[in-house]
Amino acid sequence: MASQREIVLPGARAPTFFGEPVALGYLAFTEAWERFSYYGMSALVVLYMTETLFLPGHIETVVGFATLRGAIEAVTGPLTGQGLASMIYGLYSGLICFTPLFGGLLADRVLGARTTVAVGALMLCAGHLALAFDASFLLGLLLLILGCGCVKGNVAAQAGALYPRDQEAARTRAFMLFNMGINTGAVAGPIVCGLLAQLYGWHAGFGCAAVIMLAGLVTYLVGLRHLPPEAARSRRGAPAAPLQADEWRTIGLLSGVIALTIFQSAAYYQLGDAGMIWLRWMVDLATPFGAVPAAWFRSVDSLASVVLAAPLIAVWRRQAMRGGGPGDYAKLGYGAAITAASAMLLAVASVSAAPGRVSPLWPLAAFAGMGIGFLYYWPTLMALVSRRSPAQASGAMLGVIFLSLFVAKTAMGWVGSLYEKTTPAAFWSLDAAIAAAGAVLVAVLWRPLARRC
Repeated sequence: MASQREIVLPGARAPTFFGEPVALGYLAFTEAWERFSYYGMSALVVLYMTETLFLPGHIETVVGFATLRGAIEAVTGPLTGQGLASMIYGLYSGLICFTPLFGGLLADRVLGARTTVAVGALMLCAGHLALAFDASFLLGLLLLILGCGCVKGNVAAQAGALYPRDQEAARTRAFMLFNMGINTGAVAGPIVCGLLAQLYGWHAGFGCAAVIMLAGLVTYLVGLRHLPPEAARSRRGAPAAPLQADEWRTIGLLSGVIALTIFQSAAYYQLGDAGMIWLRWMVDLATPFGAVPAAWFRSVDSLASVVLAAPLIAVWRRQAMRGGGPGDYAKLGYGAAITAASAMLLAVASVSAAPGRVSPLWPLAAFAGMGIGFLYYWPTLMALVSRRSPAQASGAMLGVIFLSLFVAKTAMGWVGSLYEKTTPAAFWSLDAAIAAAGAVLVAVLWRPLARRC
């Protein structure tokens, strides 16, 4: 009998979405629209804060800003506009990854995944719309934080529940395809929202993100008929089966594995913070047709993930058939090492830029490298945790993954606030060292972890 958190589709799976269940396609495109809106907004928000919102005539109208600034500077001390923007972006990005833990519990224990995702999508629509107005900027960030908490872990948990727990290769392949769909939205978001912001103003870019998120909600609602029945896993008020000692041990080990990826995540997500400022002032963006929006580069890492996902799946499949290829822990380590090498490209570019601006080929290569590193470690981590977690805790454990991103992105915001206090070359060398620390830890710890989990 299927567990409360796992429903296996009966019979053979029809090859409707790259050979996977049709439900996976709807879930992937729900996340694709959500990532379109998120990455479109995140590619703009730091530049918007530093170049417009924090200027006289704007900042006075933001409801609650004085209180938030006072709370941040009580901990950090006085901050410049760039430092404050980095801290706010880091806190916002981190809290977006903290709330899925509670969203998973809300779906597991109270509302069920379907209702939780629908409510979260509505909050995301409202949050992006609120960003289109200066006065409601902080309210918009709050709604996005709460909405992401309801959507992110639960959509991934529904994708994992489409497969029997013993089909490890199929589940890993499914999460690669799921990630490919997500990154399709992540590629389009910065391009479309960045162009609209450059042509018609910041608020047009944020408004576009709101409309696209509404499309994500519609996609999810249309696809509900293809999802497994939820009645068996959403008995409101029914007590959950207690976890056994070996299940708690598994949860502890998986939490340790998740913690190892904090380092490369902190380095990778710096692209949306200091990376945007570095692009604006250090890279030659001029073309015969006008300046390229800096936000467009935020699509490069996601594009690399989309383009290379299918070839990488094919390579891993052939290696597995021959009895070789990297295991899950090796992939986590490779992802961290590739992320570190990509950050070092930005450090080298910063040195070569003096006294002018650097060629855009440098950030293209570095951002693409970051996307490849992400492709190695993130889908692997999602599949590993989905596969090994106790069934009744799968939603919460996927929330723990996003909790690790809360730590990583909050740290990313603090590190980003140091950008003005050092040279660009030193800053990106620090970013590379953070990712390299993750690679070293995986290399040291993967054997004892693999024996036990």
